[in-house]
Amino acid sequence: MTAQIDAEGRLVHLLTLEGLPRQALLALLGRAQRYADGEDARQALAGTAICTLFFEPSTRTRLSFQRAAQRLGADVLGFDAATSSTTKGETARDTLQNIEAMGVRGFVVRHSGDGAVAELASVAGPGTALVNAGDGRSAHPTQGLLDMLTLRQALGEEFGARRFLIVGDVKHSRVARSDLHALRTLGAGSIRVCGPAALLPGDDTLAGCEVTQDFDAALEGVDAVMMLRLQRERMEEGLVDSLDDYHRDYGLTPARLRRAAADAVVLHPGPLNRGVEISDAVADGPQSLILRQVANGVAVRMAVLEALLGPR
Repeated sequence: MTAQIDAEGRLVHLLTLEGLPRQALLALLGRAQRYADGEDARQALAGTAICTLFFEPSTRTRLSFQRAAQRLGADVLGFDAATSSTTKGETARDTLQNIEAMGVRGFVVRHSGDGAVAELASVAGPGTALVNAGDGRSAHPTQGLLDMLTLRQALGEEFGARRFLIVGDVKHSRVARSDLHALRTLGAGSIRVCGPAALLPGDDTLAGCEVTQDFDAALEGVDAVMMLRLQRERMEEGLVDSLDDYHRDYGLTPARLRRAAADAVVLHPGPLNRGVEISDAVADGPQSLILRQVANGVAVRMAVLEALLGPR
């Protein structure tokens, strides 16, 4: 039993995809696909209050959670850290518990600290559910789920014979970690990881992956290329020489993409650094599924919120 699964095997929080049972992951993907296909949400969460508790900036994740909750009929409360009592010294725990005392049952939390959402889940009251909307470099489980949904739509549900490539700043990426957890659970045939040595983790994050710094070689024959945002502060830290050099070595261009399988697809979690990790021609091209990822984000987050807060 984990902090996000109760003694009866039910999902009570969504904190990480690491260790999430395969059947639970498949159930979420199946429900999300039905919502993506247009199934009526049936006001499943009518009368339920959900708060988007974001201590970091966000566009896609925050808005898609709000849209998902609205489509399920929930009452949505927005939290703006910049204008909240956190600027006066209030802790995240006190913020959560004060809002919880107002009758809010669901919290979608983004935080800069590794493991911060799990810590908040540990002090939440019975019947309160937390969703990790990205914490530190630890996890971003709904991004991992929407990436898997997008890949299944494009490549089919069996990943065993497929080759996946994750490119860029894996060391600091919570998205990469959640994608890796999900790909392993879904039985990916091959997972390649490519990036500058300074941006690759030194722990067991990449266990079982084919790791290389040669982007051209890594692209050969892959079915999906999952690009990561280069966090520009890494250049200030001296981990990247220049944006031009990074694009030269790790930028995805049409010429490079031709090394992949003919029907290979391209993903990116956003926001895009155009001309750095990805060229305009690829980002806007026929093999790009970036906007489909965004659309699928609403369906996935509907499935997660319903699973956590809907009728049992």
